[in-house]
Amino acid sequence: MKLIVLVALAMLSGQLSAAPVLEYAEAKALADKDEGSLAPEASTSLLKSQGELLDAGTAACATPTPDLSPFVVVMELDAQGKVVRTWLQGSSPIGICMRKYVSGKTLIVPPRAPFYTSLELSFSK
Repeated sequence: MKLIVLVALAMLSGQLSAAPVLEYAEAKALADKDEGSLAPEASTSLLKSQGELLDAGTAACATPTPDLSPFVVVMELDAQGKVVRTWLQGSSPIGICMRKYVSGKTLIVPPRAPFYTSLELSFSK
């Protein structure tokens, strides 16, 4: 009986420590809220860091015949600014590649963790 209780407690503690399951819309809303809460200097730093990540990612994900469909990659940053989770809206090859590319990359150290931010790309005029 004690073994069963210990196993059940171990399973429960693993579930409690796991990151909450978020859908894309929830993660995007958190990103909009977190980005909007930044002081002007921090916002400027984040935009610079996002621009550098986007430049490197688009270079790494370039193809001879790109699909220019819009996409959004939402990123969850840890306390060091490392991308630990991502969500994607859109299904273009460059969007899928960018989602993979940003995983594990580091942006700025956020004011709190988790911190959500997003890259939104639209290639239309």
